[in-house]
Amino acid sequence: MGRIVRVITSDAAIVCSAIDGTDIAARIEQIHGTSAVCTAALGRLTLGASLMGFGLKNEQDTLTLRLDGGGAAGILIAVSDSYGNVKSYIQNPVVELPLNDKGKLDVGGAVGRDGTLTVIKDMGLKEPYTGQIPIYTGEIAEDITQYLAVSEQTPGACALGVLINPDLSVKVAGGFLLQVLPFAPEESIDIIEKNMAKITSVTDLLANGMTAEELAKLPLEGLEPEVLDDFEVNYVCDCSKERTERMLISLGEKELKELAKDEVTEVCCNFCDKKYRFTSAEILALLESAKE
Repeated sequence: MGRIVRVITSDAAIVCSAIDGTDIAARIEQIHGTSAVCTAALGRLTLGASLMGFGLKNEQDTLTLRLDGGGAAGILIAVSDSYGNVKSYIQNPVVELPLNDKGKLDVGGAVGRDGTLTVIKDMGLKEPYTGQIPIYTGEIAEDITQYLAVSEQTPGACALGVLINPDLSVKVAGGFLLQVLPFAPEESIDIIEKNMAKITSVTDLLANGMTAEELAKLPLEGLEPEVLDDFEVNYVCDCSKERTERMLISLGEKELKELAKDEVTEVCCNFCDKKYRFTSAEILALLESAKE
């Protein structure tokens, strides 16, 4: 299981959430069969979605991050519920690239830098809220930081990392999201900037045993941070046969008639790879439902 912890400074002016998402990133690799750089890219986006979605106002609210940078990995999507539970998808799960100029996995190269990061918040209103910015670096954490500053006028910082073992399994994964509220005093911001300058790599910190709570408090050292929330988070797909039936009905009469010609139609969930099978008779029954 993963862990997400949210802390706040004593003056309630700065909030920092941190996640240990090692198990979530490992699940991503297992489900999607991703190469190392794709595990790192989708892992970062998924953990970023968890940090942003955690604490949405209503229980049924969801947040979606869609990254379309024109890179070899194609489109990446991550969806979080209000508890930080997540699911995600990558268009091209296997991409092989040389290491970048820092000797690290070239996430920005796999994702691409010619496109957009889109944030969709479904909060039960008539239309979901959608914000979009041009991709800043393709390294994901920086793009999330840029989105918050530009689209939501919330200054802060995001750090995300996924460390891959030589056998392509996930060693550690996690990160933090720091948000500065408008009334934060300048002295506190100065302290945070000094703290941030000392933080090297979140994966190094996690690999050396740092907990999610310790990671959340690290940028707020000296500001008396206190824990607001501490929750278990997981990779959770809410697909079902009933949802798949509704999706098939939405295809329309013409498409359903074509599908009914096959003895069996198999539909695979993009988020968890679960397969749903429908016989020709079941497709015809759905066709009748679509006519009603």
